[in-house]
Amino acid sequence: MKAEPESRIFKGVDVKFSIDDLYAMKDSTSQWDGVRNFEARNIMRDRMKLGDKVLFYHSNCKTPGIAGVAAIVREGYPDHTAFDAAHPYYDPKSVRDSPKWYMRKFAQILSLAELKEHGPLADMVLIKRGRLSVQPVQQSEYDYILELADKQ
Repeated sequence: MKAEPESRIFKGVDVKFSIDDLYAMKDSTSQWDGVRNFEARNIMRDRMKLGDKVLFYHSNCKTPGIAGVAAIVREGYPDHTAFDAAHPYYDPKSVRDSPKWYMRKFAQILSLAELKEHGPLADMVLIKRGRLSVQPVQQSEYDYILELADKQ
């Protein structure tokens, strides 16, 4: 799951969201809003299940990389921000009947450059299709990343 950890003003609102921001929230829990890509939305809606672990990726920053691990605490539901005209992620094409729509912090970011150096991750969607904001991760890739983080 990708988020932008540095301030970025979008339609007058700072949309910054980092693993530290998630950790600071009540129960270290937040909705994941602003996803408008159909493939990413479908992954969230159809494949993510309660209790699944996700890699929290810092994107669009000086050192993009995996910042930690989070857990799914609720299965997919419509992103209410798509219907709020005052919200930066408002989507006038969204229809309510057919919407578009933390567990561990690593000691340091596993940078994208570093991840690319590891052969077992060569086929990872993040390496091959880095622009997709929500991506599937194979169990073997997930386990390997946790091993890298443990070595920090």
